[in-house]
Amino acid sequence: MENSVNLKFVQQEQTTITSMIRIYCRSKHRKGAGLCPQCQELLDYANERVSRCMFLPEKPVCANCPVHCYQASYRERVREVMRFAGPRLIFRDPIAVIRHFRMTHRADSEKVARLRLKMAKK
Repeated sequence: MENSVNLKFVQQEQTTITSMIRIYCRSKHRKGAGLCPQCQELLDYANERVSRCMFLPEKPVCANCPVHCYQASYRERVREVMRFAGPRLIFRDPIAVIRHFRMTHRADSEKVARLRLKMAKK
């Protein structure tokens, strides 16, 4: 059961980041179908990070996560994509926007709260 919950969550997260990167790439890099090589690389990296998150299935949104698993250069690129595509995503996938909004406002899981407390003591 837990694996199916994890898989569903990972798929939802990957679908959302895919939509955002497509919006960004189509507006900034290409007018046709498909992603440019840089955006495809970013998408592959983001999908890998989501699938390996240590907090699954109670993963917080990355901006609220106590662990930054993205390399600094990728983190900045994803931030740029999200700043651009986030407001536009509501027209493409409003359910993903609502899901993301709910996740940003939910309480930390026990695992995340423990790690935050441990980090605060340092």
